Formats: sequence, structure tokens, C-alpha cells
Amino acid sequence: MSGRLLWITACVFGLAVGLGACGEASQPTSVLNNGVYVTSGPITYQLQVSRELNPYLTEDAQYVSGLPTGAGALGANQLWYGVFLWAKNQTKHSELTAHSFDIVDSGNHHYYPLQLNAGLNGYAWTPQLLPPAGQEPKLNTTASFGPTQGGLLLFKLPTAVYSNRPLTLEIFPPGGGKQGDISLDL
Repeated sequence: MSGRLLWITACVFGLAVGLGACGEASQPTSVLNNGVYVTSGPITYQLQVSRELNPYLTEDAQYVSGLPTGAGALGANQLWYGVFLWAKNQTKHSELTAHSFDIVDSGNHHYYPLQLNAGLNGYAWTPQLLPPAGQEPKLNTTASFGPTQGGLLLFKLPTAVYSNRPLTLEIFPPGGGKQGDISLDL
């Protein structure tokens, strides 16, 4: 009888662990952050990928093009960090995507993306008025076909952020409303 009770207990425990692992948190605290959906204002955003960029690699050199004047050189203690977002308007009205973002580290330091020239950088995130069911990046664009399939927010960060993890991307909707937060992996 005790063997049977032990077997039943083990099965119940296994079932509880298995069911507890079902689903994924909307705001993971691990590296499982890519693909997370958040809502900011009326728009749904998805983090496609975020990572440090190396401008000496062929792929990454494309991402750091179209920089504002004077922003091209990195200091000895700086790095390029790319956040690639996808957005969709799931309402029945045209809505504007966010144009204001920042990254906050655990020391409460705020970092802001550089304003890339979208004419020179086909990956650059640009605020769009999305019709119902519209998405950004728009279909059949460089960003939608690219390896990241997202619009680029490019940050110049100090290397000290490695000591101040985790990082959080804050998405501020135009006109106010609920801010969206996404945990970033670095």
C-alpha cells in the first residue's frame, strides 16, 4: 500500500510541475524575452530580438547606418545595442505607434535611442499611423524581410550596463496611456 501511495504522490507532483510550466509569463525575468507581447496604449508590441551590435560585421554595419551627425564613433567604454520591435494595431481605429522609448538599468539610469535617418537605414523604427490590423514594420520592407523582422531602436550604451542588469525597455504611447515594459537580455 505504501508503494502505491508513493507512486500516486509522485504522479501528482509530476502533474503539478508540468502544469505549472504551461504558458509563458508576459514579462519573463530570464533570457526567454524574445517574442513577448506587451500592450502600450492601443498598440501591441513584440520584441523580436535585442543584442549588442558589432559595426565591423557585415550584418550589423547596416544597422548602425543613418546616424545623426557626430554620433558615429563609440568611446572606449561604449557599445551599440539594437532593439528590434514589431507592432500591430488590433483595434478597429487607426492608431499611432510609439515614438518615445528608453532603456532603464537596475541603477535607474535612462538611455534613449538615437534618431536614425530612415532614408539611409531601412531598419530604423519610425512612428506610423497604423490602420486596423496594420503592422510595423510594414510588409514587404527591408525591416520586415530582414533577419530580425523588426524595426530598429539603436542605443549607444556605456559598457557599465553589464554591471547594472537587468535592462528594461519602456514604451511610451503617444497621447499617454499605459506604458509597456519589456525585459531585455544583454
